Amino acid sequence: LTHGASNGSDSKKLRVEEAPPSRVIHIRKLPNEASEAEVIALGLPFGKVTNILTLKGKNQAFLEMGTEEAAITMVNYYTTVTPHIRNVPVFIQYSNHKELKTDASNQRTQAVLQAVSAVQSPSSDVQEILAAASSPVLRIIIDNMFYPVTLDVLQQIFSKFGTVMKIITFTKNNQFQALLQFSDPVNAQQAKLALDGQNIYNSCCTLRIDFSKLVNLNVKYNNDKSRDYTRPELPAGDGQPSLDPTVAAAFSKDSNSLLGKIPGALNPLSAAAAAAAAAGRVALAGQAGSSGVLLVSNLNEEVSNTHMNTRVYGDVQRVKILYNKKDSALIQMSDSNQAQLAMSHLNGQKMYGKIIRVTLSKHQTVALPRDGLDDQGLTKDYANSPLHRFKKPGSKNFQNIFPPSATLHLSNIPQDVTEDDLRLLFSNAGGTVKAFKFFQDRKMALIQMSTVEEAIQALIDLHNYNMGGNQHLRVSFSKSTI
Repeated sequence: LTHGASNGSDSKKLRVEEAPPSRVIHIRKLPNEASEAEVIALGLPFGKVTNILTLKGKNQAFLEMGTEEAAITMVNYYTTVTPHIRNVPVFIQYSNHKELKTDASNQRTQAVLQAVSAVQSPSSDVQEILAAASSPVLRIIIDNMFYPVTLDVLQQIFSKFGTVMKIITFTKNNQFQALLQFSDPVNAQQAKLALDGQNIYNSCCTLRIDFSKLVNLNVKYNNDKSRDYTRPELPAGDGQPSLDPTVAAAFSKDSNSLLGKIPGALNPLSAAAAAAAAAGRVALAGQAGSSGVLLVSNLNEEVSNTHMNTRVYGDVQRVKILYNKKDSALIQMSDSNQAQLAMSHLNGQKMYGKIIRVTLSKHQTVALPRDGLDDQGLTKDYANSPLHRFKKPGSKNFQNIFPPSATLHLSNIPQDVTEDDLRLLFSNAGGTVKAFKFFQDRKMALIQMSTVEEAIQALIDLHNYNMGGNQHLRVSFSKSTI
């Protein structure tokens, strides 16, 4: 590069950016705690890794692939999908080195590399090192879970990358999580690379994927919560029996429905319908699984049906308080997915001093009273309300759906409204305000009540509250705390 000789740093920069393909890959911006095994795991899906050199002080590493083709495939892939180690994006390019000349007696490096090359028949101590490089078990957290995500949906998505052997689902810290085991760590690595950060449905159900420390899952029951696909003879245990295979087959053929292509999301409606069908666990015996109507019981009888129209988990179409049973109401949502969601978040919550029960109703719709019949205002129709949050497909509101919590998110706050005004408003709703924080633009804020019950009551009373000038306050549950 004679033309750049006058300025050494320029020519060096140029060479780095235009380095020709080489089987040695240069990796930069590694997090401090990154292990050799994690760096090797980046190369695993693309072929054999033959050497590694880490420069700890510089947060860099060199990875030597078995062939130049493998290196080219790896670099091409990572130009479209940013690689991450420990949730930190890292940068990858060809190195100027054609091979790595490192001290071959570095036993630790050789042991890790041996483990990687011995994927087919690892011995137990090698298995341990391999697990650090890439476990066959993924831990999956689902954020913004607007539609139910079932075991069958997960199996369908992840089996595109290899044989899914076992899945266990559970809820931890109010979040739906799953552990999923592939037959081979390489498949787990590929699935993590391709799916981490993707949405299962448009604008919601975001996959957050890490490797689990477990290398083998122990599944006792085949039901809606856990499944061992290698042992179909397992009992169902206390859970609902697993989904009828014919139903599963029927909707697995719907190519529009379940993660047909990556990246990208699915058509939310057909996919959600499939997910709802799979979520047999929420359809109680003798009740229609597809109903968009909820039966809410054990209500405080002073609750009016405007209180019932909270719209936090979907758009309420109609509300009917039962004439002979004033502590129960039918609530019609705009579709069965919204009903499922509202039920999963609200059943068992305390409202106005009573623990409410929310189930799916066998009714498909809430009937309006016949013309001329006075039902004492027990039935209300909200179908044409201008205040629906979820009318627009892919609306940002789908991303801000969280379980009930003591912290509320406020938006649409008029410019002249102060913190004191809002603290007073929420105290008057019958609760104690523990903390308050405006966002930078002051149009939004977080407000923390002393209990979840107080927050539910404040949301019911103050969502859509007219702040003057026809500006209605929007209130929803927050996942943040102050």
